[in-house]
Amino acid sequence: MSAPPILIMSGITKSFGATQALRGVSLEVPAGRVLALIGQNGAGKSTLMKVLSGAHAPDTGTMLLNGQAFTPGGPNDARLAGVGMIYQELNLAPDLSVEDNIMLGQEHRQLGLLNRTTQRAKVRKVLELLGHPDLEPGTPVRQLPIAQQQLVEIARALASDCKVIIFDEPTSSLTRSDVEHLFAVIRRLKAAGLGIVYISHFLEEIRQVSDCYTVLRDGQSVGSGELLDTTDTDIVRLMVGRDVSELFPSVKRTPGEIVLRVVGLSGESSPIDVSLELRRGQIFGIAGLIGAGRTELLRCLFGLEAVASGEVVLRLAAPGRMLEHGSSRNRVSPRHRIANGFGLVSEDRKTEGLAQSRSIADNMTYSRMAPYSRLGWLNLKRRRFAVADWMRRLQVKAASPEQSVGELSGGNQQKVAIARVLHQDAEILLLDEPTRGIDVATKAEIYRLMGAQAAAGKAIIFVSSYLTELLAVCDRVAVMSRGRLKEIRAAGDWTEESVMSVAVSVNDTVA
Repeated sequence: MSAPPILIMSGITKSFGATQALRGVSLEVPAGRVLALIGQNGAGKSTLMKVLSGAHAPDTGTMLLNGQAFTPGGPNDARLAGVGMIYQELNLAPDLSVEDNIMLGQEHRQLGLLNRTTQRAKVRKVLELLGHPDLEPGTPVRQLPIAQQQLVEIARALASDCKVIIFDEPTSSLTRSDVEHLFAVIRRLKAAGLGIVYISHFLEEIRQVSDCYTVLRDGQSVGSGELLDTTDTDIVRLMVGRDVSELFPSVKRTPGEIVLRVVGLSGESSPIDVSLELRRGQIFGIAGLIGAGRTELLRCLFGLEAVASGEVVLRLAAPGRMLEHGSSRNRVSPRHRIANGFGLVSEDRKTEGLAQSRSIADNMTYSRMAPYSRLGWLNLKRRRFAVADWMRRLQVKAASPEQSVGELSGGNQQKVAIARVLHQDAEILLLDEPTRGIDVATKAEIYRLMGAQAAAGKAIIFVSSYLTELLAVCDRVAVMSRGRLKEIRAAGDWTEESVMSVAVSVNDTVA
């Protein structure tokens, strides 16, 4: 006999001006089970969860929590009623202790004074439920690693006696071992009878932790069921409204001559003594754990971080490109690298990769304005036409080129970031986690785009923590560990297990 639903949302609608974000969405969350909420970026998942967590009031529709009408007047009402929200970007007070963060807004008081004894007893109880009685309540949160900070967020929800917990992309900043610990916590919460909504773009992850699913598309619920009774292909078809023939589209290409040679490159702290060769028409993948030095390597190559020693040698034959030979000990600016044919897509698109308050047109053309300027004047009409063409080619969903980037979904923001380096006509693309936080269909489009760019003669360095995509998309894959590039092989010569074995190795020798 199936568990009764602890939460029922029926016919939820929500509009923002002329934009209808939700169109009669319905779902049920059973007690003691995990519901996977699946959909492309912009499908309405975030809006629906903001309705559930009290951040938005629905235009129409009803919600029942434990069989009672649920109409929160705000996030605090929702929390007190029993709905906890664990955001992708943690919402903690870093200078307060673990205990103070967990009990914030629900402190135990007696005669106007804080009762630390009863409060700490409750904190230890919820930490024990999470399987982490060793987490010291008096520790300042800023001293904790990300995985333990996330535990504090979950503990805060449990301390308010929540009945439903929403996890929104909770693994995006976690290592593989931290992900396993999180899944163990979720299983404990299931066993305690809580209802859980789990949002993720990783279908493998969803299958590992979830029991049932609901798929949203264009603000509507288009399918629900048991995960054991459906396939990944069925889910992707529901997400996009059509068949996606290949999640990892294959684009024929033949790597050519060497365009970049890195010899003994070291940064101020990381990377350490890295050497590699990149060929025209090649996708060169870099794997490794968080903190292995992958991002620092790309930032050194692009001139965002100082190089302590080593050489970066370019061999670009494209007309108008500057050739650089020899040592890069002196600081090279990103402006210089752009002139040399480099383009970087940062892993942090919100604060570094895009200017959130500026338009799509501004973001897409900032690194190459020459085609639209003459005698100091900017031809806005010509620029708008060119940007609209890139938006069409990359299928960026937006009202117009003048729309603010900050108003776009995560997947569409990522497309704008990639369009910028393509519009820039970069010869060497440095892509740092370009598919993080975006849906399966958009990932497939980015893989196809990468393959097409390589086939057209571009050279790509692709950093990713998602091993499945690295091994499927790249020609060669290198593994970094503790700042060093350990081993380079053809992608087909690696398995996920062998990559991880090298990534966690303490041996500093390079194979």
